[in-house]
Amino acid sequence: MKNARKFAFALASFFAISALSACAVPANSADTAAVPAAEIPAVPAGLAKNFPAKTRWFGQTADDLAPVTPYGANDAAGRRALSDDAQIYYEVYGPADAAAVPVVVLHGGQVGCTYEMGRFIEILSKTRRVIAISTRGHGRSEIGTKPVTYAQRAADVLAVMAAENVGAADLLGFSDGAYAAYKTASVAPARVRRIAAIGAGENLSLLRKVVPLDVEAMKRLDPAFMQIFLSLMPEPERLQEHWSALPAFYNERMIADKALFNSIKCPTLLVAGELDPNAPLDTVLAAYRMIPNCSLAIVAGAPHQAFVTNFDAVWANVGPFLAQ
Repeated sequence: MKNARKFAFALASFFAISALSACAVPANSADTAAVPAAEIPAVPAGLAKNFPAKTRWFGQTADDLAPVTPYGANDAAGRRALSDDAQIYYEVYGPADAAAVPVVVLHGGQVGCTYEMGRFIEILSKTRRVIAISTRGHGRSEIGTKPVTYAQRAADVLAVMAAENVGAADLLGFSDGAYAAYKTASVAPARVRRIAAIGAGENLSLLRKVVPLDVEAMKRLDPAFMQIFLSLMPEPERLQEHWSALPAFYNERMIADKALFNSIKCPTLLVAGELDPNAPLDTVLAAYRMIPNCSLAIVAGAPHQAFVTNFDAVWANVGPFLAQ
């Protein structure tokens, strides 16, 4: 499982100092005093360790605090919306009459899943309506028949918002989900109030070379995750086909450049791990400089999934930003 965790941090599950507030939690150090047992904080409500949930995120370990609610596999909250050639699965949480605009939550790509965003959903849904979307080819959403594009991803987001009669929303996206948020704000600016993007910087054609994931290899790397991942899919037999088609998208058609970033007019927060190999600091800084109304937060020592290794630091930026 350690190898799966390392791979999860390095995997292109795809691509997110604060100008106002940089958050960092010190690494283990001889200068850091041990916390007496009586002062160790209790596990937050709704979270647990070693919890046998109906779902899990890639690389999850027994030491990770994980939501008790099986986000992404919760029948009680699940709904579907038709978007062009695919049924898109999503879940709705929180008070329907909340005064604040809803928050649309978008997970990472390839081995990403709604459950990885569970801690955000857990907190946000206490006071706001939260719509957590499973990207096509992930969870219970269909793959469809057309090539993957970010215009397609944005159309899926807008289809779900329309199904829920949502005029405008805040978007919280990680990696691939963050790029989908950027594109949604670009093509439908009136529908997006704010964007909180994690692990998603500038990306140009052929900037990196992405190779297809192999289903059998991934089963060996994290068998528990892959068993659940495949069991949720409406068409599990098409997963290798879907994964094999993604490099053409990520290597050639996935463009996040000045034209895209300059078109985003809503307030935007970029959060990134200092050691993120998928969204290196220079690409994040480039995006920060190109988005007109943008704030930036770097989590010291954190990898791509910065919110897994240091959720408190990420939330210290995301929470206040979305509350504005």
